[in-house]
Amino acid sequence: MTVESNNQEAAVIVVAAGRGTRMGTKESKQYLMLEDKPIFVHTLEAFDRLPFIKEIVLVTGEQDVPRCQDWVKAYPLEHTVKVIPGGAERQHSVYKGLLETDCEWVLVHDGVRPFVSEAQITACYEAAVREGASILAVPVKDTVKQVNDQAYVTSTPDRRSLWAIQTPQAFRHSDLRRAHEKAMEEGFLGTDDSMLVERIGVPVKVVEGSYSNIKITTPEDLDYADFIRQKKRNGERLT
Repeated sequence: MTVESNNQEAAVIVVAAGRGTRMGTKESKQYLMLEDKPIFVHTLEAFDRLPFIKEIVLVTGEQDVPRCQDWVKAYPLEHTVKVIPGGAERQHSVYKGLLETDCEWVLVHDGVRPFVSEAQITACYEAAVREGASILAVPVKDTVKQVNDQAYVTSTPDRRSLWAIQTPQAFRHSDLRRAHEKAMEEGFLGTDDSMLVERIGVPVKVVEGSYSNIKITTPEDLDYADFIRQKKRNGERLT
């Protein structure tokens, strides 16, 4: 299946409501400048170019809504970006975004993952349409240990079965909303949206992403982001 072979449109919820402490800056990480524009604007641009994206919802802190609206106007996009205030937790912010769109399919993406490629977004979307739900991920490179409360190793999982999860994550809108509402009713707080969908019995397909699709959370990540941008400018291939 290709995007051209189906006419199902999708919305993307870009979550940029976190404050973040690991960056060590007064400014929230999503608003730090990467070359000529805030990080989250680079992220919006990655989705803005895709023909199957019908709506873009940016979820941010309530106090940041006005300046995000100004930034969206300052860096014109093809799509109208709906900027809304988020909730206390990322999960709550995603749910608020879900209420703003009725597209059959929805993608959820971190505002501080600006290097996701159009090909990766498209592959994730197509897998969701084909399979029902999908997530981007990359194989874990390092050996991972499971450790108990006393810091002793309890097991060593087979690395071949471990994948580091990224975004976007793509779902049927009705499934994701049902998963969020079930979690809300039960007071469950998940670490990502696929975890909520898994809880209602929907199988989630893994689509291999890229190690360059980093989440910018620390000063070291900013340095690496500059390196990635330089490689892109030079036309070098990223993995």
